[in-house]
Amino acid sequence: MQPNVTSLAGRCGIVFGVASRRSIAWAIAQAWHDAGAKLAFTYQGERLKENVEELVSSFGQDTPMYPCDVTRDEDIARVFEQVGKDFGKLHFLLHSVAYAPKEALEGQFLDTSREAFRVAHDVSAYSLVAMARGAAPLMTEGGSILAMTYHGSVKVVPHYNVMGVAKASLEASVRYLAYDLGPRKIRVNAISAGPVNTLAARGISGFTQMLQHYEERAPLKRNLDPKELGTTGLFLASDMSTATTGQVVYVDCGYEIMGM
Repeated sequence: MQPNVTSLAGRCGIVFGVASRRSIAWAIAQAWHDAGAKLAFTYQGERLKENVEELVSSFGQDTPMYPCDVTRDEDIARVFEQVGKDFGKLHFLLHSVAYAPKEALEGQFLDTSREAFRVAHDVSAYSLVAMARGAAPLMTEGGSILAMTYHGSVKVVPHYNVMGVAKASLEASVRYLAYDLGPRKIRVNAISAGPVNTLAARGISGFTQMLQHYEERAPLKRNLDPKELGTTGLFLASDMSTATTGQVVYVDCGYEIMGM
């Protein structure tokens, strides 16, 4: 009888980036939980703590939650120190964190300030490097690190601006981390998701029109269901993807293949 290669029973993971029930991170966390994983979560600030607490309570009262500002190395170090105490080891990590100042997501990319450029890359790209450095010593049995990206990294999406450039940096970081961590049997991949109605997406000017555009032009003639991101996240965390690393997997109903 073949083993269940999508089972995550007995494995431990940490999720960065849940903000609400509509978060991509939450869809993936649910898929991991349903496959038997034991999870920990982070939150940034008291404003989001209540949201995250309410969601993760459905996984059991003993689900660990840690405060973390991903721009602070000491916060990230503290998180992984606590994960080591709570779980002893780690098998997978989800990086679903991105931010750029609102004014940088309006108007022209040409007008991006130096500070907005710095912040977008620090939060959205460098944080993956910092998290991988903290997680790797706990992944003694190998593991999977997963980041979230978007097509604006390789094509111009009006108003996505500096976030597209930061996502390009994130994708390059995925490849370099995959190379560095491969000898430890740690895989690093990214999911490039089509537009999803999350809190972060609402900050992008013209987002409603973007959803309509995708539905009209994608080969599948629809927008994706967040659960489809969950199943892809499960694949990349499970033993079904043990030879897959350094890749960007598109989950966008085929939009990425279209030329016009």
